[in-house]
Amino acid sequence: MRWDDIDKQVCSVARALSVVGERWTMLILRDAFFGTRRFEHFQRNLGITRHRLSERLSKLVEQGVLVKVPYHDRPLRYEYRLTRKGLGLYPVLMSLACWGDEWMDRGEGAPLEWVHHTCGAATTPVLTCSECGEALRPEEVRPRLGPALRDAGEPVDGAPLSDIPALLKRPV
Repeated sequence: MRWDDIDKQVCSVARALSVVGERWTMLILRDAFFGTRRFEHFQRNLGITRHRLSERLSKLVEQGVLVKVPYHDRPLRYEYRLTRKGLGLYPVLMSLACWGDEWMDRGEGAPLEWVHHTCGAATTPVLTCSECGEALRPEEVRPRLGPALRDAGEPVDGAPLSDIPALLKRPV
């Protein structure tokens, strides 16, 4: 399967990567969460070429992650703002930052601390169970076929975990 067709898989990870899987895209989103909105500011902050930045911003707008909003009439200029869909990527960026803090800090410590405005304390985001609130650890969570695969006639119970990647790779 070609990378351009990855969004056609039944896998949620593959579909998400079809939108945000390019390395510049995540840095653009990081800067958007830090308040960057204008093309020239993204370019200055990231050192990305105008052509590549234009491509990435256009794709994020096309996918509904960012919206272009005019901020100047003559000449017409736009800024880019996160949509609800874009704001939904916040946990992804926080998790990626935490992973980088733990595994890629070169022994220097984290470059940023995250402060929770409600209590004022520095915090480390934690992935928790939506039902019981307990922290999720890989050894305590297992996948199970969801509606998209159950409705496709795939076996619900008894499918070995090793079969799941092949099921997810199928085109829809």
